[in-house]
This record gives sequence, C-alpha cells and structure tokens, in this order.
Amino acid sequence: MLFSPDDIKDLDYKEDLGDPGEYPFTRGVYSTMYTGRLWTMRQYAGYATAEESNRRYKYLLKHGQTGISVAFDLPTQMGYDSDCSLSEGEVGKTGVAIDTLEDMEILFNGIPLDKISTSMTINATASVLLAMYIAVAEKQGVLKSVLTGTVQNDILKEYIARGTYIYPPGASMKITVDVIAYCSDNLPKWNTISVSGYHIREAGATAAQELAFTLANGMAYVRAATETGKLDIDSFAPRLSFFFNAHNNFFEEIAKFRAARRVWARITRKKFKAKNPKSWILRFHTQTAGSTLTAQEPNNNAIRVAFQALASVLGGTQSLHTNSRDEALSLPTEESVKLALRTQQMIAYESKIPEVIDPLAGSYYVESLTNRLEEQVNDYLDKIESMGGALAAIENGYFQKEIHRSAYDYQKAVEKGEITVIGVNKFVTERTSKKYSILKVAPEVVKKQIRKIRMVKQRRNNKKVEILLNDLKKAAIDNLNLMEPILKCVKEYATIGEISDTLRDVYGEYKEKNIF
Repeated sequence: MLFSPDDIKDLDYKEDLGDPGEYPFTRGVYSTMYTGRLWTMRQYAGYATAEESNRRYKYLLKHGQTGISVAFDLPTQMGYDSDCSLSEGEVGKTGVAIDTLEDMEILFNGIPLDKISTSMTINATASVLLAMYIAVAEKQGVLKSVLTGTVQNDILKEYIARGTYIYPPGASMKITVDVIAYCSDNLPKWNTISVSGYHIREAGATAAQELAFTLANGMAYVRAATETGKLDIDSFAPRLSFFFNAHNNFFEEIAKFRAARRVWARITRKKFKAKNPKSWILRFHTQTAGSTLTAQEPNNNAIRVAFQALASVLGGTQSLHTNSRDEALSLPTEESVKLALRTQQMIAYESKIPEVIDPLAGSYYVESLTNRLEEQVNDYLDKIESMGGALAAIENGYFQKEIHRSAYDYQKAVEKGEITVIGVNKFVTERTSKKYSILKVAPEVVKKQIRKIRMVKQRRNNKKVEILLNDLKKAAIDNLNLMEPILKCVKEYATIGEISDTLRDVYGEYKEKNIF
C-alpha cells in the first residue's frame, strides 16, 4: 500500500484536527501533552490478600510507578464475601480479596491518598469500593475533595463482554448514576466512570467495534445522568474517562485513539450540546492487549508489549499499564512487573518521543486511517442509535453477536496462518523443558480471609450494622441515591457481601438471555 496527498485531500485542519488542546482534540487533549507532563504510569496490580497487594504497590512505587491501579478478585467484583460457598476457588486469584473496610485500610496502609491517584477496576460493586476508599481517606485525615483517581463503574460492558454483573441493567445504571451524582457534589477531582473498550476488544472486537461500542455506552451514561433532571452534562462530563486496548496493529491503534477523541468531541458538543470545552475532551487510560500474550515463548510478550505501549504514547494516552511477559502463564512475578514498568520508562526517558506532540500528524497514512475509523465508528453508532441506543443493543444481543463473529473470524485467520503469531503459528520452536518462575497464590489466603471476616464481625457493632443495612434497603426501595447509605454501612464494617445481598433483595439478579 502507498498513501499520498490524495488520501487526505478533504482534510480540514481546523475542523478535523485542530492544534493539540483544541477542538476536536484529534492531536491531543492538552496543548503541551507530554512536554508538560508525562502520562501516568499505572500498573494494574493486586492479588491474594490486602497485605501482599500493599507490598506489591509499594514495590512498584519504589521503582517509579506514578499511580496505583487495583485489581480485585472475582468474589469482590461479584459482591460475595470470601467465606461464601460461591467464592470457593476464586479468593485472591485474579486480584486482591476485599471483604470489609479493614481490608481496604490494610491495602492502602502507608500510601498517602492525598498524594497518589488510584484507579479501581470495579463495576457491579463500584459504589461499595469507592465508599471504602473514601472511608480510608477520612481515617488518613484526607478530605474527599482532594482525592484523585478513577472508579471503572462501567456496568454496560459487563453485559456485553465480561459478565461480572449482579443486578439487572436498569438497577445497575441507577447505581452508576448515583456514583456520578455523588462524586459531582463531593469528589470534584475524581473520575466517576471509566467507559471501557478494553474488555470489548479482549472479547474479540475489531478496533472500530471497540471504539463504537465504547462510545455508544458513553452516550448511554450521559443520557441516564441527564435524564434524572438533576445533572447538567457540564456538571459531570469533564470527569468522564475512557479505557482502551492497545493491540498489535501499530498504526491502526494510533489512529483509533486519535479518532476516539474527535468522535467524542463532536458527540458531546453537537449531540448533547455541552458548552464547557472540558466536556468535549476524551481522556483515556490504555492497557496493552492481554489477548495477544502467548504461553509459548513468553519472553516474546515483552516485545509485543513494547510496541503496543509505543502506539499508546504516540496516540496520546493519559495513563498506561504495560502487561507483564508471564501473564499468559500466571499472575506476574515482581521481576516481570518491573520489566513491564521499565518498558514505559524507557519510552518516556530514553526515546525522546515525548518531546514532540503528536509526531505522526500529517502522515498520509495515519490521517487517512483516522478518517476511515471515524467513518466506520459513525456507521456503527448510527445503527445502534436506530435500535434505541446501547441498552437496547445489549438486550437484543447486537453487541455480543458482532463481537463473537469478529472473534471467530480472527481465530480462523490465526489457524489458517493468515494472521501471524510468532512462536505459535510461525517460527515455532520445539517444546523445551525450560521452567518459568510463576507466581502462585497460597492456599492459606482463603483461611486468612475467613478468619479476618469472623474477627471483624465479632468486634463490630452488629446491631448498628443491621440497622444501617435496613436503611440501605429502604433507600433502594425509595429510589434514593445509595452512596451515603453505603458509606455509613462500610464505616461500621459491613461486608461487601452483606451490602450486595441487601441490594439483591431489592433489585434481584440478572440472568443472561440466550441470544443465539
């Protein structure tokens, strides 16, 4: 392929690009970009107990990480306590186990929450974990108004691609909006939601689908918040954030990030009539693609991650997680985590790339690819809007079917050799007996967590906890904002399972429909 001026002859610099920090923000959300401040290096971490995860965070901060990103285990994500029978086999495996405020206090012990920003990848129980974070900050003497960070709080992509939902979509959206409203009033520096395309891409979506489905979900959240009649778009849109995947197609990923900013700026300004320029800005976190990591020749993953990280930086990300080379085998070891962090640091401090803002602007290929992705995204968005928006598209299985079809096509292409995966279907080496050092979660983790829950329940005021849980139930029945009642519950050491079960009694549980 060869690209020339003819491929971008209709490009209008002011309307389609603009200078960095200016509408439509194609060239970046800040005028100085990394020449003024580097992206936040935020390694996603958490496993086993709060004690072990706290040590990992301190290790990463010691080696130059500039923000914390918390991974929670599946029981925490699903609103089950570690001693619940449904938690068996999953406690501390995919992230840290958090049952009560005591776990959260241990998790951030010795980490000043007024000086560090924290991202929490949590959705169905986002309101509970945010309440715990606020309570820990108060114990540290830190005001809510100075807290910085993000709670993912993106429940729609759970129905589309991931599955860690609890309540039906309507109830889940209500709780999501509760968090947005509460933060708008109390946590002005907090990102109230991170609309995630990452998991959509990991499930098998194309770049255009990742972008379109994520922005459609973003539109659904804006509508849900404004339709309450209590929130004007400019009161919360500046604190919305996004989360994207960095996949293998180097230039396509760069163009995807540039197109994302342009499309969202036009949506918020023209469709939703936002007047504050900060409402038009799409700020995003990036994670390199876990789905591209291979168990075969795991050292190859370090190279894949480096290219994906570079695409993220050239695309103008605000924060970045680089995957570790051994994540196709297990949770990453300290050595692998440090190498992943060093990958970012080398781009930041050795490559000199951050000294130039949007260096690929004007490239015939990159600009035409940005335009093409924008067109594909707008086609998808028009189709989704004609269905009635993201919620309707989820309920009729449109997103899910599209992703499954793309995932199937991709896998077929890999198996036929049409897509090359080094070490898997090309340049394959014979298996060796080489052993890789992998991290394993000790079986004692479950016993330790169960002991902690029982001790907390013995020490706390159980009568007060019962009263506060009843107050929470009444607030849910009366359709009130749930953040204050939840905050009161966590401060008295109610468990995440007790709080979630209280809301299950009101809202019920969602059962996925058979869409095929």
